[in-house]
Amino acid sequence: MPEDATTITPYRDGPLVVRGPFKMIDQDGREIEVDRKTVALCRCGKSRLRPFCDGTHKIIRFSAPSRPEAGRGTAA
Repeated sequence: MPEDATTITPYRDGPLVVRGPFKMIDQDGREIEVDRKTVALCRCGKSRLRPFCDGTHKIIRFSAPSRPEAGRGTAA
């Protein structure tokens, strides 16, 4: 994989970790300033730093697989 490739890794019961070059845009089309090449994005919806993860998933015992279940979550 090229060094400049972006990867998104869903961690079991945790965040989505984005590594590599990326740009974040809010729902109104405004850029969200990110000053690092690796970020953890909230999947549980309870982070106080949304869209970024603050570890709340551990406190609330968020549960999600690291991979889509067979036949679910795949792109068409």
